[in-house]
Amino acid sequence: MKNLFSNLKGDVFGGITAGIVALPLALAFGVSSGLGPSAGLYGAIFISFFAALFGGTSTQISGPTAPMTAVSMVVIAGIIAANDGDVSKALPAILSVFLLAGFFQIGLGLIGLGKYIRYIPYPVVSGFMTAIGLIILLTQVLPSIGYYPKEDVEFVSNFKAQAQEVILENILKDEAGEGVLVLDNFKETIIKAEKITSIEIDKESQTLAAKETSGALGAIKAFPRAIQNINWLELILALGTIFIIYGFKRITTKIPSTLVALIAMSGIAVAFNLDYRTIQEIPSGIPEMKWEIFTGFSISNLTPYIFTALTLALLGAIDSLLTSVVADNMTKTKHKPNKELVGQGIGNSIAALFGGIPGAGATIRTVVNINAGGKTKLSGMVAGIMLLIIMLGLGPIASKIPAAVLAGILITVGIGVMDYKGLKAIPSLPRDIKIGPLKLSSEVLIMMVVLLLSTFWNLVYAVGIGLVIASLMFMKKIGDLTAERSDVKSLKEEEWSDEKGFPANLKEEVFIKHIKGPLFFGSTSDFQALYLQIPDTAKIVIMRLGRMQYMDQSGLYAMEDMLQDLKTKNVEVLFVNLLQQPRYMMERIDIIPDFIPKEHIFKNFDECTSWIKKNVKDTI
Repeated sequence: MKNLFSNLKGDVFGGITAGIVALPLALAFGVSSGLGPSAGLYGAIFISFFAALFGGTSTQISGPTAPMTAVSMVVIAGIIAANDGDVSKALPAILSVFLLAGFFQIGLGLIGLGKYIRYIPYPVVSGFMTAIGLIILLTQVLPSIGYYPKEDVEFVSNFKAQAQEVILENILKDEAGEGVLVLDNFKETIIKAEKITSIEIDKESQTLAAKETSGALGAIKAFPRAIQNINWLELILALGTIFIIYGFKRITTKIPSTLVALIAMSGIAVAFNLDYRTIQEIPSGIPEMKWEIFTGFSISNLTPYIFTALTLALLGAIDSLLTSVVADNMTKTKHKPNKELVGQGIGNSIAALFGGIPGAGATIRTVVNINAGGKTKLSGMVAGIMLLIIMLGLGPIASKIPAAVLAGILITVGIGVMDYKGLKAIPSLPRDIKIGPLKLSSEVLIMMVVLLLSTFWNLVYAVGIGLVIASLMFMKKIGDLTAERSDVKSLKEEEWSDEKGFPANLKEEVFIKHIKGPLFFGSTSDFQALYLQIPDTAKIVIMRLGRMQYMDQSGLYAMEDMLQDLKTKNVEVLFVNLLQQPRYMMERIDIIPDFIPKEHIFKNFDECTSWIKKNVKDTI
């Protein structure tokens, strides 16, 4: 904390810039979640400030993110549906789940689980992130064309019979709870049923219609009817937003294109007095604590949601720590993973107390902060304060933002969050498993299972299933390839017997590294530390790979990142005794020959030494 004000000017400017970038996304994520724009703003304000204050990554900017919002959206929709579509009635339970998720994150940090997040395999993360993008895209199609199923009278009327059935079931459940024997006194049930009004039936029908069209699958079901009921003004506003976001980036990236699109399209809608749909009203006062959360925070009420809250906590942990790694690479610093989880948990817990949706470390906002000069925790705190000032001063104005504009922003977020690197690699990954007559890539299979299950079934279970499949396949591969323990460490080793005759005067210019085991998702973190160990005097790095029997997709990209970094430093890399499977993987994505030409791959160390003596100056 003593260095909090060591970079005051850079941190203030970085925080203000990141706060401005966060504004349209916070509003959009709030609307998408189902709790409204103020929930997104509150989440951004409190998580940004407190995660920065208590976290372990100096430049991290936190707030609602696409993955966290996608899972929150499912939680919110489920709890609202269980409370007859009444948001105010469901709110205590919803915020209790978010508060519990924050407590879980604090617990994960305190027991030291932050360092284990790296064991999530790349195909699981890739499939999940692409699914998040698809979910956002599909769920924002309807609002972008101005179609809201609950307001389609003809569509809602189809659910009246089912609504009456649900209402009757609720009457019977209430009577059973009161100890009433329905078959002995059915007249009382009839009297209660006759008191049900058409308004109550319509409300329940709307709830059922909304439930039927919720999520990615529901949006697909509703799409044919939505096309027949397009609101052309809403569609133009959404398309205009998307056009500006992508078009303005071609002009300059110094000003956030999402903010430009938000202001421009909202300004046009207001200036021409267009008949558009606005977002929900944003309160302009100081956020108030939601005391009703404590009425829903009990073991009995939360038991059905414990696994969901834990999933939110784990997802937020993964999301945040991946962003922390990005921040480390940009600033050449080292984050504290367990402290970061504690900070994120505190931020999410406080946000829940004030009605905010949960969030995590946000990569784009963190990158913007660093590029704008942010270096310490103060920058994240300033970002939160900046959003609070905007809300207090511009709340009534922000309430006039068109809903279609936020839908357009979210569509670009959905497109951007997909893992195109993983998708592009699908055709080139080796087909290493056989299912019946089909030969498939195990990593593609994992990615597609997680992608499809996440998009059309359940985000929570999809990740769990993906992890189980990845673990089983990994164990089989390693069992087939080697019984040795993976040993990819960044510690100094003793030189091998054939290295003892290596010219002493070259040892400052030539760095030798032994990889003694598979390079897979569990060892990539140690491998990534290799380039930090390489001395500045090194001109050549020799990688001895004879014991690296296997490389998965996570290891492949870790290798690519390291080679790219060494190339920018003009360091040549030589491979010795590269085995068949890792070579095949590297050839498929052109690491060989783009980074490692074939003449830099040697069968043994003696051949490599001979090449060095011929090509490096000042040898004996």
